[in-house]
Amino acid sequence: MKYEWLDAFLLALPGVEKDFKLEWGWERYMIRGKLFAAVCSPEGMKDESYNGHTLVNLKCEPRLAELYRAEYPEVLPGFYCDKRNWNAVLLDGALPDDLLREMCRQSYGLVLAKLPFSEMSARLLPLAEELGITKLLNKYPWEVSGGQKQRAAAARALITRPSLLLADEPTGALDSRSAGELLDIFQKENWEGQTIVMVTHSVQAACRAQRVLFLQDGQLVRELRNRSGEDFYRQVADGLATLGKGVA
Repeated sequence: MKYEWLDAFLLALPGVEKDFKLEWGWERYMIRGKLFAAVCSPEGMKDESYNGHTLVNLKCEPRLAELYRAEYPEVLPGFYCDKRNWNAVLLDGALPDDLLREMCRQSYGLVLAKLPFSEMSARLLPLAEELGITKLLNKYPWEVSGGQKQRAAAARALITRPSLLLADEPTGALDSRSAGELLDIFQKENWEGQTIVMVTHSVQAACRAQRVLFLQDGQLVRELRNRSGEDFYRQVADGLATLGKGVA
């Protein structure tokens, strides 16, 4: 199998359990007994599209599933699954690693989102603890501060592991300590494969990103990539200062 990281990646998602269905020859990955990924190697099939390949079945939103199939020859309708809601990805193909990770997260999120609150708490409680909002879980919105509301919003955004997380000034209402803690979580999620697009005027926040784009009057005027060994903080600060002067 080309994607040697796949098993570890799936098992690292919160609450995931794995078993082997002997009758089917499937390695199944589940959340509270609900299947979201399955690896198998069909043989003796009449359909040569699947026959002799190792593949992973992943749940997917129907319209997006069709787009994936149209663009990538390695993505087929789900194998022995509802073909509208599942895709089968050939693991000996050339699908980019980052895209396969995103498809795994999407499948996980779709199944997780349908679980009752008691099941969601398996992911909620550790995330709330990281964000320092455990004591707020039983409070009403008018009982918490602006900064606490912002951290709660971050938890709502992260809990389903969306394929793309949009963050507009996420640290704007936070003190420096809380901002640092939130950025630590964003960075950890990003390292684990979560795509995040963040809008910010903060040098500290921008420096946590792998890639920084500078926009002025709706135009892209500069791009920086975070590479170790470079004075990235200074480069970002200089870029923001230049924008402040109105010079591209």
